[in-house]
Amino acid sequence: MKPPEAAGPSRLVVLLAMGGLGLSAVMTQLALMRELLQAFTGNELELGIGLGSWFLLTGAGTAAGRWAPRLARPGRALAAGQVLIALLPLAQVFAVRAGRDLVFAHGAAASPLGAVLGTTAVMAPYCVVSGAMLATACHRLAEGAERAAAGWVYLADSLGSVGGGVLFSFVLLPRLDHLALLCVPACLNLLLAAGLAWQTRAMAPLAAAVAGGIGLAAAALVGNADQWSTALQHPGQKTLLRINSPYGRLVVTEESGQTNFFENGVPLFSTGSVEQIEETVHYPMSQRPDARRVLLICGGAAGTAREILRYGVPELTYAEIDPAIIEAARRFLPENLADPRIRIAMADGRRYLQQTRERFGVVIVGAADPSTSQLNRFYTAEFFAEAKRALEPGGVLAIASGRYENYVSPELARVIASTRRTLRRSFANVLMIPGGRVYFLASDGPLDPDIGRLIERDGIATRLVNRHYLDAMLAPDRRADLERAASQPAEVNTDFSPVLYYYFLRHWLSQFPRVSGLLGAALLVLTAAYLARLKAVPRIVFASGFTAASLQVVLLLAFQALYGSLYSGVGLLVTAFMAGLAAGAGRANRRVGGAAPAARRGLILIAVVLALAAAAVPPLLRQLAPLDAAAGTSLAGEAALLALTFGLAAAVGAQFPLATAAEPRPPGPAASAVYTADFAGAALGALLVSTVLIPLGGVTAVCLLNAGLNLIAAALACGGTPGAWGSSTSSA
Repeated sequence: MKPPEAAGPSRLVVLLAMGGLGLSAVMTQLALMRELLQAFTGNELELGIGLGSWFLLTGAGTAAGRWAPRLARPGRALAAGQVLIALLPLAQVFAVRAGRDLVFAHGAAASPLGAVLGTTAVMAPYCVVSGAMLATACHRLAEGAERAAAGWVYLADSLGSVGGGVLFSFVLLPRLDHLALLCVPACLNLLLAAGLAWQTRAMAPLAAAVAGGIGLAAAALVGNADQWSTALQHPGQKTLLRINSPYGRLVVTEESGQTNFFENGVPLFSTGSVEQIEETVHYPMSQRPDARRVLLICGGAAGTAREILRYGVPELTYAEIDPAIIEAARRFLPENLADPRIRIAMADGRRYLQQTRERFGVVIVGAADPSTSQLNRFYTAEFFAEAKRALEPGGVLAIASGRYENYVSPELARVIASTRRTLRRSFANVLMIPGGRVYFLASDGPLDPDIGRLIERDGIATRLVNRHYLDAMLAPDRRADLERAASQPAEVNTDFSPVLYYYFLRHWLSQFPRVSGLLGAALLVLTAAYLARLKAVPRIVFASGFTAASLQVVLLLAFQALYGSLYSGVGLLVTAFMAGLAAGAGRANRRVGGAAPAARRGLILIAVVLALAAAAVPPLLRQLAPLDAAAGTSLAGEAALLALTFGLAAAVGAQFPLATAAEPRPPGPAASAVYTADFAGAALGALLVSTVLIPLGGVTAVCLLNAGLNLIAAALACGGTPGAWGSSTSSA
């Protein structure tokens, strides 16, 4: 028998603590994901690993919460957990920055197994503690056998997440570095920990909260933690600038007279990168040296814009989405953007191309390879059609995709074949150039492969890309290799079926074939074993968790494709999703009573509604562009997308309170089981959908998969025996 606490925390204080936990969790997740992407020079797989690990580890914490009733003083445990929740994120950021090069060689790519282990090690402490706190709070509020307790905890956590998402995206991120902005939820949660500790007369957590607050204040006064921790990520280099923009963390360093630009840990460019600049410029410009207007999307700060002007271009438009890159270039490389003929458009390059009425003789895409869904937007059939509309008759589009170093692997062959096949949907002629990267020139006009002769004809003096260099690069055997690769079967790359970044993912995974296969097999076995043990209620919640993660990825992808990578818009979409979860949970929680059969019927009904809604998403998305055209503004489609996001999330949020009411177990253990199933489904959805399912099957296939998953869960619940719903002694 557990001893009574001197004073148990009130219901209000517990719910405020859960709101603080939700605010901290979303801010910590966003900051850590950005830090991990820097550490592992992230692609979509590493993003999926991060999100999947977050949900899975939090689910493990809620599963551990089944022992909450055995705690002698759960209120004091909540206070201690609140202190950890406040301080752990700061330690995790330091661990990522300092620990990456201790485990992996500096500059070397981490294997998928290394990324999984590193991500798990960093995230585990916070996620397990936060999950256990959610379950413990449910147990504490359910001590009077109140079925709605878990729903109120879920609601408070969701509302905190809404506030955290808004605060992170729109208030703190443009002004503070990751360590500084994480001090904001840290201070709030230390105050909440002190309140919990005071009510429960827990002197140790109270002392820890006070000491933590003093420590944060001292650290802020003593030195710049962000500066010296950033230096750990770039050994041997002098850090010149750190900017935390909405689009990434930009770091500028100097080493032996060379200035280096990094965004999210990935090298953007360095001064003296002659090959990249000259190949990007001279291959397309030599085809149309008399172009009067040129559009450059990304890369102009490296010196590409200045190199284009050597052709006497009267007007060059340089589209760059991240103002931090322009600010840093003007400060450290002012000569690259000083010419008055360079007109900088602070906009997403694709969005600018969609909206402009100008026509260009040459459009050059200076973006990196389409190894993520964000970059893939510049390599789809829809983008190529938009580029053709913005070109003058016979104008040239130039892009680069993949690197050819005297051998074309099967994975690289798919990249090359898909890129050329996609370009040929819009352009009559496509010329491939096996330079440092594989360059593609596309036009409805003629394209001359003798680029060395063209450059000499125009009298352009180059440092590297000259006849001798080109004779070696364009040797018959290298060009024949590219032609063989391009003739391989490959899918056309589109906005809603982005196969090209899947091919890049396979290309990256081909470096670690054995590890990748073992990880895939382990994931399949663990998922099958977990699903085999689930009863009806957790099974439905697992399906809705999978759907929540899946459809959030789908809607974000749709927003990127239709309206550009406007960060504020994406922030609104995420906020709308979290607000929908809170609204659905709040409404359902008010209806939760003591009748489990009614809750089960409601749970099954919402599963069917989710299935129908998931199936309806693809045709609804196809109507957004016509809606914008009819309204004369993109605001109509954006508002419709936000409303769709809110509605889907509300259905998912409504399931949680109903699930805890439908569970035959006592409220506390029921909440642990439901939370665990929700996080497990979300983990699998986050890992699989963005990395494999959308690229491989497209948005429609993913939505139909979610519809089928929810219908199967509902059907099994309808046709199951009473034992299928579980019992008070069963475990989920």
